[in-house]
Amino acid sequence: MRVWIDGRVLESPHERAVSVLDHGLVVGDGVFETIKVEHGRPFALTPHLDRLGRSAVGLGIGEPDLDAIRSGVASTLDGQELPFGRIRITVTSGPGPLGSPRGDGPQTSVVVTEPCDRPPPVSRVVTVPWPRNERGALAGLKTTSYGENALMVEAARARGASEAIMPNTRGEVCEGTGSNLVYVLDGRVVTPTLSAGPLAGVTRGILLAWADGELEIHEEDHPIEVLGAAEEVMLVGTTRDVQAVERVDDRELAAPGPLTRRLQEIWARGSARSPGLWGLDG
Repeated sequence: MRVWIDGRVLESPHERAVSVLDHGLVVGDGVFETIKVEHGRPFALTPHLDRLGRSAVGLGIGEPDLDAIRSGVASTLDGQELPFGRIRITVTSGPGPLGSPRGDGPQTSVVVTEPCDRPPPVSRVVTVPWPRNERGALAGLKTTSYGENALMVEAARARGASEAIMPNTRGEVCEGTGSNLVYVLDGRVVTPTLSAGPLAGVTRGILLAWADGELEIHEEDHPIEVLGAAEEVMLVGTTRDVQAVERVDDRELAAPGPLTRRLQEIWARGSARSPGLWGLDG
């Protein structure tokens, strides 16, 4: 693991480097991105940085210095052998008071790069009763305020699953805690609309573009109960890519199903044919 913070690479990832008054620590006032690394190359770095900027502006903390962050990414990758890994970029509003109002200091920017295991080919999910507020102040922003997500993931793990699927306030399928959802209903491939409240996932957007003209993915909303009837379910996310789901709650599914395999093939071909998405300029 290697860490860059505000222009310098730490000697150790355990070095104390962030103020106890940083508003990201005090109230979770920040944004972040996670980026996949394969064979030392980050995937879709530019789309992730673009979304980081949109999230920061949407949160009201201002545009991050994306050139400096890109340099931080390069610094943490330099000299590392990473067959598979991830980069975590975090930007907070910087030091502030012990309360919700912000300070007027500079942002804090952190880049952490580490090796990690590839996700398994199949996963299990559970639905949870806690809704994502599609009309909330943070809707559509990738912020560090992940307390709800942490609670949901632990609830999923307690039930033998790796991901929790939540509804929105209308009771419609929304998203997982760290993934978008794609499912097959009556032979049609479906993913929730962005107006339902899910994060506009980078992987989701790329998959929709690559599948266009080959396999239609319908953006539409359904009650979360439809997952009890879906023929296939997939998790779509940064390190998962397109991951088959073999169990939803207590219902077993054949995984990967035929349409899941097609989307996985589309993803694999697109990844191989899109060298511009790989690397520090990708």
